[in-house]
Amino acid sequence: MTDKPKKPKRQKVYTLLVDVGRKDGDGLPDGSTGAALVCYASGVDEAEAVRETVAILKQADLAPLDVTGYGTLEERLSEGHDIPDEERALMDRALSENSVVVAQMTPFFEDGEA
Repeated sequence: MTDKPKKPKRQKVYTLLVDVGRKDGDGLPDGSTGAALVCYASGVDEAEAVRETVAILKQADLAPLDVTGYGTLEERLSEGHDIPDEERALMDRALSENSVVVAQMTPFFEDGEA
């Protein structure tokens, strides 16, 4: 009887855009209404990457509201995205550390009109 050991699923890195709202102690700039975060998250699938990202952001006292997935590096390249070396390096880091890397944070502000 030869039982082949199951191969572990290979981790991939997913590009996620996370919208966050305000929460006490979130560290966002004064006067902002929230922010958009570009994250690179490892996971066996996009759903796992999203779950891990949301959990980590909540631990960091952020309030995730919505997550949009843009796929893996291969998927983005097949869609014609231009991905610079700096972005690829952050993706490699997320994969090697099996982690979530927040690559960019853009705060949102009211335009001041009532």
